Amino acid sequence: MIAVSIVSHGHGDMVGRLVGQLLAFPEVAQIILTLNVPESVALPDNARVTVISNAEPKGFGANHNAAFAACTQTFFCPLNPDIEFDRNPFPVLSAALGDDRVALVAPLVRSPDGEIEDSMRRFPTPGSLLMKALAGSDGRYVVRQDEADFAPEWVAGMFMLFRSRDFHDLGGFDEHFFLYYEDVDICARVWQKGMKVLACPRGCVIHDAQRDSRRSLRHLRWHLMSMARFLWKHRGRLPRVPEVEP
Repeated sequence: MIAVSIVSHGHGDMVGRLVGQLLAFPEVAQIILTLNVPESVALPDNARVTVISNAEPKGFGANHNAAFAACTQTFFCPLNPDIEFDRNPFPVLSAALGDDRVALVAPLVRSPDGEIEDSMRRFPTPGSLLMKALAGSDGRYVVRQDEADFAPEWVAGMFMLFRSRDFHDLGGFDEHFFLYYEDVDICARVWQKGMKVLACPRGCVIHDAQRDSRRSLRHLRWHLMSMARFLWKHRGRLPRVPEVEP
């Protein structure tokens, strides 16, 4: 039913543990692991696991798009290697995709210490980015675990569940974004096609966020370049999303 795509950048044992957790979920019929850099990963011997080894590193979108080419399932789930589970979110999330108007659903994301992360936000604009820089609102939605589903403007790419036919129709991720803003961009395109992005706080995962753009000049440069690309690509054309009060 679900194909999960994971990209490892030397995550090693972390990826092995994640694959083991995923194999315990009956909804996960296929796991596509991309090794973006050379590494050795101890994986369970299971026919549901496929490994792709890149000759040279690719960006976020290019890796998940290549994995999607191997997808044979109804649903496609790009998933960060630093995700963990304390319960199975897939029954709730896949049920939400029973609505044909919904192309993409995402769970609530918590940090290891239980804090709810800002994984659901409003689209960035020059004005909102200026407000954020001045210590104002950063566009996040106030979300509580187990509350009703709602439609945010965009959800973060550490865990996305698509109906495979919709991911195909969208053309996958825009590979011009090497890293960062691919998730914002594909959510904008979902809304532009007249489909919906859905947040499902009844499903929950744990994310050990690295925040590389705050610690690495290279990642910060990628972040700023992707931000500029997104603002230019969608200048004056961001979709209007009905306001919600989660």
